[in-house]
Amino acid sequence: MRQRVLSLAAQALGQLPATDIPAPLRRFASFAPAKRAKLSASVLGPILETDDHFRRLTAFQVRREHPELGDAVAEGVPVPAADPVEVAALAYLLRPDDWEQHVAAAAQVPVENPRADSQAVSRLTDQLDQARTETRQVRERLREQVNELKAENVTLRRKLNEARQRISGLQTELEQRTEQAETADERVDAARAEVERELRKLRARITELEAVEHAARRTAGQERELATTRTRLLLDTLLEAASGLRRELALPPGGELRPADTVAGSEPEAAPVGRTAPEDDPALFDELLSLPQVHLIIDGYNVTKTAWPTSPLHSQRQRLVTALGALVAQRRVEVTVVFDGAELSGPVQLNPPRGVRVRFSPAGVIADEVIRQLVRAEPPGRPVVVVSTDREVAESIIKLGARSLSATSLISRIART
Repeated sequence: MRQRVLSLAAQALGQLPATDIPAPLRRFASFAPAKRAKLSASVLGPILETDDHFRRLTAFQVRREHPELGDAVAEGVPVPAADPVEVAALAYLLRPDDWEQHVAAAAQVPVENPRADSQAVSRLTDQLDQARTETRQVRERLREQVNELKAENVTLRRKLNEARQRISGLQTELEQRTEQAETADERVDAARAEVERELRKLRARITELEAVEHAARRTAGQERELATTRTRLLLDTLLEAASGLRRELALPPGGELRPADTVAGSEPEAAPVGRTAPEDDPALFDELLSLPQVHLIIDGYNVTKTAWPTSPLHSQRQRLVTALGALVAQRRVEVTVVFDGAELSGPVQLNPPRGVRVRFSPAGVIADEVIRQLVRAEPPGRPVVVVSTDREVAESIIKLGARSLSATSLISRIART
């Protein structure tokens, strides 16, 4: 009966969820039923006796597997045809009210032992002799088969050793080939990396050369454009200077002698051009502005701090460029105002009128140097007038071929405007 209880419980163990199985039995749950019943017997029996909850879960699963007999045992219905051992095993698991009686009844079932008579003994002896003979024959056949298998095993072992040796040789060769392939891959990778480095260098060099070529082309274009502009300004200056000189000298339009030229009389002397007049003479300022293609360059803060010393710098700048806008509208001259960038405390907000060019000196450069650069940029022969009371600036621009005027002359002219 105990063997049957363990067999039924082991079969039910494989059907239970893992969470309902005690920890010592969980490793047996995945085994085959026969193996599970054999290996878990020493652990399963004590747990069934002590763990009433696990026994009830097992009994419920066993009752599902044997519904008719299980229901009869659980309800106390007698089943005369049933095996007393099976009934006792189910009663032990289901625990009805009379389960102990079923267990006791199974323990008292007598074992029938038939008597052996002489004929039965003789018959059994003959059967035993026959079985021994058959066993001997079978043993001889099996011995022959074992010998054949041993010979075949020796052959197979020799072939296996030969195969292992070939496999070992092939593995050694494979390792050598693999090592050679890895070495070749490393050389290929190194060569590829070297080629890529050279390619990057060549691309960088090409990009650098293209940038240099583009910059050279742009510089050449700018130089050609600047040379054309300088030539055109110089030509316009010469043409307007010649026209002004013709008007000033009252030259006739043609080279032929006119009838009026034969009339005797004294001719007036030409008025002085005024180039020897003082620098603050307003008439000299107007005369210089009347020169053809004249470029007026103004030292901004030199003029504003002379005219409006108490005003803020942003107000000084705006007043100057606004007044210069009116001057440009009257005389149609080119005007450039240069302010010192060191005086700036932040971004500049300035709205210069049309025709007035405003420049701030870059960091580390004073406005005087920007003025000299503007004078050097003009073509030789173009009239350039610089307004500044700075004696150093005046002397340097005079050496460059420009004319210097004081800030008071411009202030007087602005006041009249």
